Amino acid sequence: MKSQTRHALKQDALAKAAASSASWMNQHRSGVVRWIVIIVAVVLIAAGALTYWTIESKAADGALNAALDTYTTPILQPGQEPLPGMMSSTAERTKKAHEEFAAVVSKYGWLPEGSKAKYFVGVTDEEMGQNTAAEAEFKELKDSSDHELANLAKLALANLYHSTKRDSDAISLLGEIVGKPSVTVTAYTAQLAQADIYDAQGQKDQAKAIWAKIKDADKDGSAGAIAAQKLGGTPAAPKGPGPRG
Repeated sequence: MKSQTRHALKQDALAKAAASSASWMNQHRSGVVRWIVIIVAVVLIAAGALTYWTIESKAADGALNAALDTYTTPILQPGQEPLPGMMSSTAERTKKAHEEFAAVVSKYGWLPEGSKAKYFVGVTDEEMGQNTAAEAEFKELKDSSDHELANLAKLALANLYHSTKRDSDAISLLGEIVGKPSVTVTAYTAQLAQADIYDAQGQKDQAKAIWAKIKDADKDGSAGAIAAQKLGGTPAAPKGPGPRG
């Protein structure tokens, strides 16, 4: 009997809850419908944005790779039989690649591929002797949220500063890389560049101090081997694939 009573009470409670919910829905129908429409719209917009991003990213990647292919196109050498795709000079290749990289930036500048293309715009600007334009490109990228790309831009900018007799600025930028290295530009790479600048300035003691530090820290790596060679030693063959740090 008690079981039947409890069952009846549950059924009655469910009925009252359903009735209460139906009553609330009737009273707030327009608001509920509005929120449902908003939620559906947001979901559709998010899905559409993701689809658009995916399509554009794929297109941007293709355009960047095509520009890189141009940048590495073989140059026709004197006496060599021309092959399809070859270019007559480095200057011709650089100019064409620059145009293609700039087009990627113009169309896909809001995507990561566009930022990478911007770096190569700076590189080709410098190769064409347009140092002011190259400096502007590298400066924009050196504070990028993409740390790997930022360090590449800092290294390129440091090299540009060194070539234009602004060694103190170059050494400062390289110091930033040493403090926060990356896969693309290791601390050893930046330190070796710093040492080369000191050496070119005639500050041999500073250069030797850096080389000695790298030699001791990277005994079996290529950076250590380079440092040992700079110091005049006979380095062992490096075991690693490249500079570490």
